[in-house]
Amino acid sequence: MAEILSSIPTSGGPYFWAYLLAPTKEAPFFAWVTGWFNLIGQIAVTTGIDFGLANLISTTASVSNGYHGSAGKTLGILALILTSHVVINLFSVRKLRYMIYTSIALNTVGIGCMVIAVLAKARTHQSAAFVFGNFFDGTGADDSPGWSIRASPAYVAATGVLMSQYTILGYDASAHLCEETRKAVRDAPIGLLSAIGASAGIGFFVILALLFSIQDFDIVREHPLPVLKILTDACGESGGLVLMVLIMLCVWHCGLFSLTSNSRMMFAFARDGGIPHRLHIIDARFKSPMRTVLFGASCSFLLALPALGSEVAFAGTTSIATIGLYISYGIPIAMTLAYPQNFKRGPFKLGSLSKPIALIACLWIALITVVFCLPTINPVTSQTFNYTPVALGIVGIFAFGSWFLWARKWFTGRCRNHCRICIRQLDFLGEEMVDRTDTGESDGRHDRHHRLKSSESSGVAKGRDTKSQITVSRDFEVKGYEGL
Repeated sequence: MAEILSSIPTSGGPYFWAYLLAPTKEAPFFAWVTGWFNLIGQIAVTTGIDFGLANLISTTASVSNGYHGSAGKTLGILALILTSHVVINLFSVRKLRYMIYTSIALNTVGIGCMVIAVLAKARTHQSAAFVFGNFFDGTGADDSPGWSIRASPAYVAATGVLMSQYTILGYDASAHLCEETRKAVRDAPIGLLSAIGASAGIGFFVILALLFSIQDFDIVREHPLPVLKILTDACGESGGLVLMVLIMLCVWHCGLFSLTSNSRMMFAFARDGGIPHRLHIIDARFKSPMRTVLFGASCSFLLALPALGSEVAFAGTTSIATIGLYISYGIPIAMTLAYPQNFKRGPFKLGSLSKPIALIACLWIALITVVFCLPTINPVTSQTFNYTPVALGIVGIFAFGSWFLWARKWFTGRCRNHCRICIRQLDFLGEEMVDRTDTGESDGRHDRHHRLKSSESSGVAKGRDTKSQITVSRDFEVKGYEGL
């Protein structure tokens, strides 16, 4: 993905990558399907993060001071969290960068201090044999045997990958924000890889610290909030609550920037006609896509409503987020394998490792798409059933059905009538784009991808001065990025 991003830096991300990498005739179809899976995945990610935070706040309050939570109260907390994210996301990325700095400090220095404090204050520590060798099957409900007995331990391990896979997710945000990033062809891929590396590295050490600091495993696993129990056992009641608040702040920032990424993806998809074009408006005062920020938050709130009626609905939400986004990641990666002649690499290159990595990525995505649709709780009832296949089927039926019924008649995969907002972004990105016009490899797409038709060039430049017209034409013809 970093390699593709270096070649095609656009806030559209995966759906526009699919458009440029697919054959000419099928390009709008792949862009449509990829865009909708990415859109639903983005919404579900924001829902999963913020609904999880709302549950975390409610459970912590009930355990620490006798607060009596309810489904309605949790929904109210979710509404307040989403509202706070909307307010901050109304500002431009130039203002948001201070929140980014705060998030980095919390997730590195803050979490590092938490790890040290827990390990230092814990009265006793578990052995390495317990941490790395003990297997616990927590998939049995109502005294029923778990899936390790009904199926196998491998089944439990495979379905348990969901939360780790969900954690290392959403790194396409580097693409969705690249139109607001200078030197995007170089810095955006680095940001994408850094996000994955930081999540994997820091997360691994946090889990180790918590596992080594468990005092009584049976008590911890029966606690409503096991992490809080570990923290309070190690650092006392007050110290544990302080560390839990730190975790909440990290999750809050995660949800904040999930909505930021979500709104930029919707902005680009609206610009290219995938969703109503009215959403493609940048507020002149705040210099941000206010309509998509509000639309994204509203959709995330609505998606959380079913989670109030089922214990596994939250897991289903995370499954939808994980599968939806990874399918949207996999389609353009598969395009690089199927149609390598359409992939003109940018400054960031994997060299001879490009195709093997792409193949492994596609196989892994195919595997987790199947695994995450499997039931995780035994016995399977209406309350424990994994509804991910149902939700995923609805998304798939809509994406494919809408294409064949009506979208194929009008959706082209990119903006045809560029408005002033598009032109300003194109002017900015013109200096950043990779010059891919010096290649003879093409399937007849050269004119489409590297040059505006003369009629379109005159149309987008209408109303601007001569210097602007020359700049726009030069950027399109020399640098070549019609799709934005």
